[in-house]
Amino acid sequence: MVLPILYITLFLATFSSSSSDNSSAVIILRICSNTTVVDPESFDVNFVDSMEIISQKIAATGFGISASGENISDLVYGLGQCYNYLSNIDCRLCYAESRVKLPLCLPATVGQVYLDGCYLRYGNYNFSQEVIGDSDTFVCGSSKNVSDETRFSDLTTQLVQNLTSEAYQQMDYYKEGSVSVSSGVSAYGIAQCWRSVNKSGCKDCLESARKNIVGCLPGSDGKALNAGCFVRYSTEPFYMNVSSQNGSSSVAGNRLKVVLGSVFAVVAVIVIGGAIIILWAKRRSFSRFNNPDGSSEIIRSISESQLSFKYDVLRKATKEFDVGNKIGQGGYGTVYKGILPDGREIAVKRLFFNTRQWVDQFFNEVNLISGVQHKNLVKLIGCSIEGPESLLVYEYLCNTSLDRFLYDPLRKKALDWGKRFDIIVGTAEGLTYLHEASEIRIIHRDIKASNILLDERLRPKIADFGLARYFAEGQSHLSTGIAGTLGYMAPEYVVHGQLTEKADVYSYGVLILEVLTARKNTTSMSTTVGHYLMSQVWDHYTSETLMEMLDPALQGQCSEEQVVKVFTIGLLCTQASPSLRPPMRKVVEMLTNMTRDLPLPTQPPYINVKGVEAMNEGCETSSLLSSSSKNPVSTNQMSLSIMQGR
Repeated sequence: MVLPILYITLFLATFSSSSSDNSSAVIILRICSNTTVVDPESFDVNFVDSMEIISQKIAATGFGISASGENISDLVYGLGQCYNYLSNIDCRLCYAESRVKLPLCLPATVGQVYLDGCYLRYGNYNFSQEVIGDSDTFVCGSSKNVSDETRFSDLTTQLVQNLTSEAYQQMDYYKEGSVSVSSGVSAYGIAQCWRSVNKSGCKDCLESARKNIVGCLPGSDGKALNAGCFVRYSTEPFYMNVSSQNGSSSVAGNRLKVVLGSVFAVVAVIVIGGAIIILWAKRRSFSRFNNPDGSSEIIRSISESQLSFKYDVLRKATKEFDVGNKIGQGGYGTVYKGILPDGREIAVKRLFFNTRQWVDQFFNEVNLISGVQHKNLVKLIGCSIEGPESLLVYEYLCNTSLDRFLYDPLRKKALDWGKRFDIIVGTAEGLTYLHEASEIRIIHRDIKASNILLDERLRPKIADFGLARYFAEGQSHLSTGIAGTLGYMAPEYVVHGQLTEKADVYSYGVLILEVLTARKNTTSMSTTVGHYLMSQVWDHYTSETLMEMLDPALQGQCSEEQVVKVFTIGLLCTQASPSLRPPMRKVVEMLTNMTRDLPLPTQPPYINVKGVEAMNEGCETSSLLSSSSKNPVSTNQMSLSIMQGR
């Protein structure tokens, strides 16, 4: 009964998250200016750079400002602020949501987005001290559920007055509070200024916001959206879902609702779980693929082909998915070593069920890769679809992934210059095949060291096609949600969600720099102190000291000319403009003909991005949202999907 238990767990997790979720991810308003930038392409690159800097500061302190660009025409300033009632995790989630919504303003010169939890803005001028602007506005809710409107209006007006007159005097420019209106009805409110403004500016902003928001009364909810502050009142205890500062009876009532909700959740799980068990017994595992996109037909054809494996055979081959046989884990599944009854060694990928796009990942890997054969691509042997979970079966590569060698002080010694150069060339040849030589054009979307597997001779094979996409004939690009790994995604893809082969070229360029330096690419998900890897490489390139960036383990194994050329190819692939990046077939030509002259690369993006702690040193304020924000940020490089429409 594995499948019903999985579904019950999924339902409970979904119910719990939705019932406890606050409105911090709900967008209130997005405001875009009517003017457009002069150079959209350069502006886009600096926009991503600026947002990356803010992301690092948000993760550490809940607030950040940034500036990116060298020319006045494409300068991008940014500001991000979480409201103090959010936890560190909720703050980062809110920022991630605002980060997806804000680029929809581009190519406008100014854009800002207000969420019930955070604020994010960009512009072509320094607005960080701005407290009142032409776009200041307010959003009102309905007057339903407020019986005594006069009393509600009077008490709420006084509440807002108190909050706005006290917030600017607080160290963090934040004040929250509530007032009881009648039995079962209370008003809750917050007032907060951005940390970039001064005390007098905060006072002026809050006074302006107060005058606007009282115009919403007797509506049950009002939000004042100013350039330098945010004020809100509501009959819902919106800030108490994540704030434990109040010990009032209203909080106790809120907890009672949570308890009652949990009871109903358990009852619902039992009832629905029982129904699922009955349905599962009748329809078995095929039912999970019966959806409108024709998946059941694909499953039927797979079942009748040589790709199909019995679930029990794979389960026994991996010794019941024993942890001792685990050889890797990605964003969409865990991989185990297995031995078939005929003695063949295999790698079995066990897909996660808590991923909404798990069906897409499964079909991508089966449909796209089963017909693709190349010496530098991992071979898909088959799959299992008849058991309680979906499994993919690959050829087994004894040396696992490149990152296991590259970042291990001892194991990386096996990767001498010749081996690393072969890995760079082989990966390029595999991508060239995907982009141009296979029957359909395929974009991998997640090229990184952990997705490059090594065989017994340390030759590279590209793996993990869960995020791959294919192009129809004559199609120039795909418009899709953002998916990939932070630090490897091309700027034009992050900003606009427009996918071309040049996104893979960019990721490949980052991989080259990592292979040569044996250093991980530092992103907003890292706590490394110092400059972003690409920035370091670019600085050494411009000062003609690239040999200093080469992994010391390779010193004396190759000529300076070879090193500089391979570094240059990596920089050519990571140029900010996709039109300047060479196609992969050209990359292969450059690598295999080292005597030819190379074009000069232009400056890559993200040059101003530093590690979190380094950025904190230059931050205007040391105050934190909470002590939890001091916790280190996750440094894993699991694949990320932000499947928002573009």
